[in-house]
Amino acid sequence: MTKFLIIGLGNPGNEYAHTRHNIGFDILNAFVLKNNAFFQSARLAEVAEIKFKGKIFVCIKPTTFMNLSGRAVKYWLDKEKISIENSLTIVDDLALPLSKLRLRKRGSDAGHNGLRDIQNILGTDEYPKLRFGIGNQYPKGMQVEFVLSRWLPEELPLVKLKIEKSVQIIEEFATVGIDRTMSDVNNLTFI
Repeated sequence: MTKFLIIGLGNPGNEYAHTRHNIGFDILNAFVLKNNAFFQSARLAEVAEIKFKGKIFVCIKPTTFMNLSGRAVKYWLDKEKISIENSLTIVDDLALPLSKLRLRKRGSDAGHNGLRDIQNILGTDEYPKLRFGIGNQYPKGMQVEFVLSRWLPEELPLVKLKIEKSVQIIEEFATVGIDRTMSDVNNLTFI
């Protein structure tokens, strides 16, 4: 069975739960719950394993802080002997509006510290990423406060819809491939 490493980026700890920056954790929680699995504490991450349509998904939520995600990603890629193109890193993105998701085979860290650390440790930016648009509606100088804030009540229906779509994207990424999944996802606008 082909294995996939699905990485949800976020920060450990209750104070960060359900913040914009932790959307990777929330998406993985939804994916694992849908498949009646659960996370267990393991080295450098909370880990869940799911079997789906002849594929094995190793899902990790790094327990390092966001800015040190690379160690966990490298450890689990090596431990599970998963090739980098069979990994999918799920991350928040300030540059995308809340109405967008973006799936890419490769690409720069775009200023995201978690992606920067992964790129530095893996030595490449050529690994698949699912970027979850969180918008950038914050006053100048308040970026950190914005990404670490919780969703506004009026944003929650859209966030929930995008989480559900992101779960589908994980499944499609592994079953129909990244090219077809990208063409399905990258033109969508959620309202």
